[in-house]
Amino acid sequence: MAKDHGPTIKDDETYQALRDDGASKEKAARIANAQASDDVEHDSRELEDRTKDELYEQAQDLDIDGRSEMSKEELISAIRSH
Repeated sequence: MAKDHGPTIKDDETYQALRDDGASKEKAARIANAQASDDVEHDSRELEDRTKDELYEQAQDLDIDGRSEMSKEELISAIRSH
């Protein structure tokens, strides 16, 4: 069973796994809470309106492989399918 990390962490198990893999507390909390809330944007206009750098950062948070070689369109597709 995962340790209780307090009320600000919505998914303690994901948070702990990310911390064990070397993620910072802030990054682990952001990812764990996003996954618990299913905050990944699925509206195509919202993703299309983002810059490539913003999409890359989201792909990084989602740990999408090959993101550094992807175009903006490929990043959008990878985020949608994650």
